Amino acid sequence: MRLNERYDIAGSGVHVGMHTTHHDGGVQVQGELFIRMVDAATDEVLHYEHRKNLITLDAGILVAILCRNPAGRTSGINMLAVGTGATGAILSPNAPDNRQRKLNAEIARKGFSSSVFRDGSGAAVAYPTNIVDFTTTFGEAEAVGPINEMGLLSTISSNPAVRNPNPNTFPTRDTTVDLSTLDILVNYISLSVLSKPSTAVLSITWRITF
Repeated sequence: MRLNERYDIAGSGVHVGMHTTHHDGGVQVQGELFIRMVDAATDEVLHYEHRKNLITLDAGILVAILCRNPAGRTSGINMLAVGTGATGAILSPNAPDNRQRKLNAEIARKGFSSSVFRDGSGAAVAYPTNIVDFTTTFGEAEAVGPINEMGLLSTISSNPAVRNPNPNTFPTRDTTVDLSTLDILVNYISLSVLSKPSTAVLSITWRITF
């Protein structure tokens, strides 16, 4: 997926997948993602889809943390993680739940190759807007496996090899757990298994609209 492409404004058109919108004082937070996998040698498109996704309850806690003490956390949203642990049937996994606090079986995480503001028409712009695209690209040797879950993270460490997951495993959600020292899952999606071979490049652009 090339970043100079134009996309439909989030919320318009016909899309498939899970979608949750948070309403709070008139603010509507939406999430969606574009998945593109190509053969590394030929650039043949092996898989493409555009899906709406779910915003977790912990996303609200992250916003509160950053509003109260922006310097107290390494970053906001800074990584994308993929995993193999979605529950349910392989081709029809269980719908994601906003109580999810981590991927069930994470196999890889990586920082963003780019983050881009977009205007209401979907064009990339240099000034801040309420629409942000976060793009991560996994190379041939990265994230190899039967992927069926993905999520955006705010991590404590900038090193993808260092993980500080929430101790709660879905459906447990203990709200007394201190998230200030843990990786926070902001967006989550389960999807039909996407088998990524070691000969393919997987690019994921995750869009958040506030």
